[in-house]
Amino acid sequence: MSLGDEHGASGDYGGSGQTRTHLPGTSGDIYGGARRGGRSSSRGLVTVVGVIVLLIAAIAFANRGGDDSAPPEKNGTAGAQIAPTAPTGDQPVQTTSNGIPSGYAQTEQGAESAAANYSVALGSAEMFDKARRQEIVTTVYAPDVAAARQADLDRAYSSEEFLTNIGLDKNGAAPKGQSFVSRVIPVGTKVTAFSNDKATVEVWYTSLFGLSGENSTNPVSESWYTTTYQLAWTADDWKVTDFQQKDGPVPVGRDQRASTADDMTKAVEEYGGFTYAR
Repeated sequence: MSLGDEHGASGDYGGSGQTRTHLPGTSGDIYGGARRGGRSSSRGLVTVVGVIVLLIAAIAFANRGGDDSAPPEKNGTAGAQIAPTAPTGDQPVQTTSNGIPSGYAQTEQGAESAAANYSVALGSAEMFDKARRQEIVTTVYAPDVAAARQADLDRAYSSEEFLTNIGLDKNGAAPKGQSFVSRVIPVGTKVTAFSNDKATVEVWYTSLFGLSGENSTNPVSESWYTTTYQLAWTADDWKVTDFQQKDGPVPVGRDQRASTADDMTKAVEEYGGFTYAR
């Protein structure tokens, strides 16, 4: 399966029931509707963001065989109220593995925290560095899945054509005087299925992606996605076995003036990303 394949995903906010991957240079607006004018240069960039976030998902589906196992047990009872989007009462985990929070509780909240933090790691600019990418993949994926995906991920992230399309050189470096930005910021999480050793968690998040600095052809822009993670309890921790992404929900944008290249670069350099979500 190529990066341009479509994967089924129920409840797609576009109404089509499909998770779509728009490759750079293809037609179509991932927002599925009208957008405000004045930022046409970012249209292709928003498309690229979808490709980056979907790289791991697309490859994960490529070699996946049939799964005859029973689905995880449904969580809760009929008519149960949805939990509000608010910080949990549990304390953050105290351990890390390769710089990524680890050692989550074998509970629903633990699964939510794992999914949120894994989203941050998988959507980071560090995925474009081969050594760091390997650490991330072996940390967040279940061992059997990580071993099967590493080579495919290396090929995808080192594709010269792909890197050129997003403004990076063949080594994944930004042009001189510019900074590469790729950040995922979780907004909320929801458990849709849970058992003792499996969990399905949805993570709603916004992402920032692009090149900051003067003469950038791909200025930093934001987009919104929801990723559904399949997690398994492995070696006393939650690990990713599969996931799917879909667009939205996308809030209405305010009429705020975009920051200058200098202001954006300064913000990227001065504001560090979070290491722990939820």
